[in-house]
Amino acid sequence: MLYACAQKNAGPAGVTVVVIRKDLLERSNDQLPGYLNYKNHSKEDSMWNTPPTFAVYVLGLVTEWLESTVGGLDAMYAINKKKAALVYDVVDQFPTLYTGHAKKSDRSLMNVTFKLPNEEIESAFLKQAQSHSLDSLKGHRSVGGIRASLYNAMPMEGAQALASFMSDFAKKNS
Repeated sequence: MLYACAQKNAGPAGVTVVVIRKDLLERSNDQLPGYLNYKNHSKEDSMWNTPPTFAVYVLGLVTEWLESTVGGLDAMYAINKKKAALVYDVVDQFPTLYTGHAKKSDRSLMNVTFKLPNEEIESAFLKQAQSHSLDSLKGHRSVGGIRASLYNAMPMEGAQALASFMSDFAKKNS
């Protein structure tokens, strides 16, 4: 069984893709609540409940775009690795200013997260970034720091602009 929450990379919040082998459907426990019994969904052609139709529609558009324009999942993965590398390379180049949250082996391709030495310089970073049209970089409320989201829809130019800004900021503030 594959269970994929698709929001942000493949569609808006509210859509989930489930792929399940027929033999697993047959073994589904009827004691499960109806919504969790995938046999119900299969029997009703995925219409057992009211699906989030807009989210499903967008998922279809994104899937088509991934295949016809990007070249498939392997091509998207290669693009995402390059985008993340651009930003992580700057983090690694200026370790006295940028401190990553995750070990190098555990870094996310979708959310590059790091901290700056103190709140004052972090505030300056965010303010100057915004003046360069680099928005929504403030980290998650429970973690803080900086979070640069590089989801599939983020073009390479966005990652390049962020990496360039970060490099210039580091040279001026290190």
